Amino acid sequence: MTTLPFPLAEVTPEAEETGRLLFAGETEFLKGVVAMNGLPPDDRIEVCFAGRSNVGKSTLINALTGRKGLARASNTPGRTQEINFFNLGESHYLVDLPGYGYANAPVAVVEKWQKLLKQYLSGRANLRRAFVLIDARHGIKAVDEEIMKLLDSAAVTFQCVLTKADKVRAADRDKTLDQVRAKLAKHPAAFPEIIQTSSEKGDGIATLRAVIATLI
Repeated sequence: MTTLPFPLAEVTPEAEETGRLLFAGETEFLKGVVAMNGLPPDDRIEVCFAGRSNVGKSTLINALTGRKGLARASNTPGRTQEINFFNLGESHYLVDLPGYGYANAPVAVVEKWQKLLKQYLSGRANLRRAFVLIDARHGIKAVDEEIMKLLDSAAVTFQCVLTKADKVRAADRDKTLDQVRAKLAKHPAAFPEIIQTSSEKGDGIATLRAVIATLI
């Protein structure tokens, strides 16, 4: 039997329990950052969530933490214009990055926060992993690959998280997985497992919690 490149992630029951315990603790919004000098101290493990505008970053963070209103979700692409930091207990930061690609905002505003995004990804020493969110209905787009190339050059490990998996038929989901695997193979910073999620149904949430909780 041939092992597929970039298989769907599997975690042990022990890792899943570690993730459950981490996310059962208190999570709170810390601050929104609009410039590098506003970043909090790099004194704990940090993970960030990147993705095209409206891919579901905020919704996924809410699902992970079990708090519907923690991260502000919006149906308007480009609403999140800051790097939003959340305290996950006393050991982790969760970071909701500005959506990239199409954004319903003035060009100058878009350019400013895209520059901030690139500075952050290139210069945050305690960033353990970037989770690049990809809509399971659409697969990897050219603008996603731009961020992946940036992560390659910054030597920041990133892991692909497919969102909205419940919105896609099984056959179409397999086609998306094939496309995503082929694209990821070109990126040396890509972590060799994919996480497939549905914030609405809860699929993959325990796996993602476990992955975050077991990062060193």
